[in-house]
Amino acid sequence: MTTVGILGGGQLARMLALAGAPLGLRFKVMDTSAEACAGQFAPMVVGDYRDDAALAEFASSVDVATFDFENVPAESAQWLAERFPVFPSPRALAVAQDRLAEKTLFRELGIPVPDFAPIDTREDLDAALARVGVPCILKTRRLGYDGKGQFRIRSLADADAAWAALGEQAATVGLILEGFVAFDRELSVVAVRGRDGEFRTWPLTENWHVDGVLSASLAPAVADDVLTATAFDYARALAEALDYVGVFALELFCRDGELLANELAPRVHNSGHWSIEGSETSQFQNHLRAVLGLPLGDTRMVGHACMLNWIGAMPDAGPVLAEPGGHWHDYGKSPREGRKVGHATLRADGVADLGHALERVGRALGREAQVAPVIARLG
Repeated sequence: MTTVGILGGGQLARMLALAGAPLGLRFKVMDTSAEACAGQFAPMVVGDYRDDAALAEFASSVDVATFDFENVPAESAQWLAERFPVFPSPRALAVAQDRLAEKTLFRELGIPVPDFAPIDTREDLDAALARVGVPCILKTRRLGYDGKGQFRIRSLADADAAWAALGEQAATVGLILEGFVAFDRELSVVAVRGRDGEFRTWPLTENWHVDGVLSASLAPAVADDVLTATAFDYARALAEALDYVGVFALELFCRDGELLANELAPRVHNSGHWSIEGSETSQFQNHLRAVLGLPLGDTRMVGHACMLNWIGAMPDAGPVLAEPGGHWHDYGKSPREGRKVGHATLRADGVADLGHALERVGRALGREAQVAPVIARLG
């Protein structure tokens, strides 16, 4: 029986383990916290990712390894890759961990991006502000996620506050200044590439964020064929350039009909959670198929789907489970402000039925504001 090792023990690792059970797979997880929720479903090694002893314990009974988040040290991934297959590759992980390397790769591949500049000193920030202009966003090059490690600069008068907030990190994780995009929509492509180079995408997904955290995802996104094809082409170009194996997401801004790349997530992705019930093969099972060298599953949709993220605490499951196409996912986490603790997916055969289901759930849970933009998009 094959054992898949997962570096990171959060909800993504948990859902990978659940998806792998029908394939007869065993799992072993490594995380820095003994409370990591994937430990409820798989044996877990608790330790720092740079601890050789902990890594050796993790590696002792693993046949292939993958990740559930992109901030695993690339050198730890390389240490494992010298002992057994690791997918995606440490190189792909390293590129996605550094916003400067990521944006540079996008540009080299002809994928449009907002203007950007590396920031090492306060003087660099002043020079970049003069070139990039305001509004813009100062970000850490590494370790930021869900809106963390960012400072939005609305005018030149904000430069001192931005440097006070993030400047100390210039010498450790590095900084990058990115032009602000007044986008019309946020979209994502969730795609998978197998060991043999086979490439598939799930339908283009539209996303809504609140305070930098994903709130809702709609699939398929309401988009024309040209926009969809362009997004898929960008994802394929990235996958081939990195010789990527596994699932990844390419996050995109849409502005006046043009797509601009935001970032690459080298793992299964929050905006693809709807695929568990809304696709012939979920992102989680296809990720496992890819890293094991198995044939990829069909990514076509089953109807229309909307995922709603639960942040901070789980609401009442009843209204979702009362819907014919309602599906509930509790991650087994303790409540905490800003924490992703679960999600729900509503699926329906048509857009009208999906909109009505969202209205009922939003009203019952007091989440009208969360579902309103999705209902508006559905028309």
